[in-house]
Amino acid sequence: MSYSQQHLKETSEIAAKLNADECEKCVRELVALRSRGGRLFCLGIGGSVTDVSHAVNDFRKVAGLECYAPTDNVSELTARTYDDGWANVFVEWLRCSRLNAKDALFILSVGCGNFEKNVSPGFISAIQLAKQVGARVIGIVGKDGCYTATQADACVIVPTVNPNNIVPHSEAFHAVVLHLFISHPDLKVNQTKWESAHRS
Repeated sequence: MSYSQQHLKETSEIAAKLNADECEKCVRELVALRSRGGRLFCLGIGGSVTDVSHAVNDFRKVAGLECYAPTDNVSELTARTYDDGWANVFVEWLRCSRLNAKDALFILSVGCGNFEKNVSPGFISAIQLAKQVGARVIGIVGKDGCYTATQADACVIVPTVNPNNIVPHSEAFHAVVLHLFISHPDLKVNQTKWESAHRS
């Protein structure tokens, strides 16, 4: 079997193993968030930063959700990193944004927070603040048992089928699951361009 065949086989295995009920639970959280007029704050690091920017676009444009990502403002991100330290970047940004009980965090991550291994401490402090103020936490993550997975109100865990490919598969399925949410008829309120053009 070539590597390409192996990778695609693993991809199909992951898709088959994804928890559809947990996907529906995440969508219900997002629908409830919109109904109560809350804001969605999308958090990611590394490759996931581009995914959260994509999420902000789609949640705002397609789902009609007020949505933001702290990593979209590079000036503030780097200033806070320099002044407050990387572990506090998200939590201080969320405090400035007055995160409250109407709001929710949406976390896209592979490792998604681990105290003992000092993995993604920025997510941990952000989730702790969310819990303090009563905000909801939603995630798409690549590690079962990580901080986000154990603390979230709804979280899709990308199954591991090959320990050597956790990162590429997790990050690829961020986009797959995100688009499942966005295209869900309970959440989608605005037609996307190419689908509407196809019908005309």
